[in-house]
Amino acid sequence: MPITFAIIKERKNPPDRRVVFSPEKCQEVMQQFPDARIIVEASDIRIFPDSAYKAVGCEVKADVSEADVMLGVKEVPVEALIPNKKYFFFSHTIKKQPYNRKLLQAILKHKIQLFDHETIVKKNNARLIGFGRYAGLVGAYNGFRLLGKRDGIFELPKAETLPDLNAMKAELDKITLPKSLKIILSGTGKVTGGAKEILDHLNVREVQDEAYLTQDFNEPVYCLIDVMEYNKRIDGQPGDKYEFYKDPSGYESDFMKYAQVSNFFIAGHFYGNGAPYLFTREDAKKPEFNIDLVADISCDIDGPVASTIRPSTIADPFYAYDPQNEVEVPVGTPGSIAVMAVDNLPCELPKDASEGFGEMFLDHVIPAFFNEDTKGILERARMTTEEGTLTKRFQYLQDYVEGKE
Repeated sequence: MPITFAIIKERKNPPDRRVVFSPEKCQEVMQQFPDARIIVEASDIRIFPDSAYKAVGCEVKADVSEADVMLGVKEVPVEALIPNKKYFFFSHTIKKQPYNRKLLQAILKHKIQLFDHETIVKKNNARLIGFGRYAGLVGAYNGFRLLGKRDGIFELPKAETLPDLNAMKAELDKITLPKSLKIILSGTGKVTGGAKEILDHLNVREVQDEAYLTQDFNEPVYCLIDVMEYNKRIDGQPGDKYEFYKDPSGYESDFMKYAQVSNFFIAGHFYGNGAPYLFTREDAKKPEFNIDLVADISCDIDGPVASTIRPSTIADPFYAYDPQNEVEVPVGTPGSIAVMAVDNLPCELPKDASEGFGEMFLDHVIPAFFNEDTKGILERARMTTEEGTLTKRFQYLQDYVEGKE
């Protein structure tokens, strides 16, 4: 049965130039699935111009309400929602974010079937699509940009002024890093993978825990750590990663051993509710705490990384944290920790981020519309029904919708 998909215009402020499908990917979708038709809502902010979509055979229109499935990136403003449609976008509601309660209420009222990009998962709940790699790439790049700026040792241009990832890497080829640089990188997912890509491109040597913690080096080095490296059981018994994920209450942070020997921390980890903070405000006050620059890609505010007291913006990405007085200060203030905590990093690399996202979306989501959803992708991802109710999997949001929490 033919299905019409619409690439919708991004209406959130500040403007987001990313898109689910590049023109080339639209062409691929229609070639692979003859029953798929893609129309494009006219937009003057998208990284790919309307003319590029027309060139591959997509109709560009001011009104796309004829489409069955709406494909967007960021939240759709309530007034722009079209009733009785299927929508894909990042709704930022699955953690009961208070600022988007009205959006979810409106989706239910309009009997819209919502599929949040974050809810597109395998059977084991592993995410299938996202912009994580690009957050990691830009976050690490911005961390080095902050280092060069703060210490006056080199200058890197803003990533958003560069055409693509290759141009960003070419800028990194021009810089020389201090030999004393010791970098700790947390996490194991796509975000961390993106940050690691930048470190490896810069030829920063990766060293294992034991050497990193005990040896001196005459070159920049980094150490990659996962939850079992920076957490330990309170009772002194050996830790278990899966036990930790289920219930982290018997654990405490063991991050200080890294903080004592590192000067740059790239936070790429996923932080689960109830897990120990990596370092607290009290930890950051200690004389043995040595980190003075944090690129916090995970960007949990006032949480596991004590120096991240607010998100920063692409326009103004850097600030510093004075650990003794627990306040924000200008970058370069003696005794302060320089912070990069931009919370929408992939927006700085819209072309590459869109191309990578579209590839995943074509691989994992589009086939489900034409093979009766044999892998259960759409069934798991669907948050709301055409009757205006939450699906069973997302019933836990009922109190949030009703304003009870």
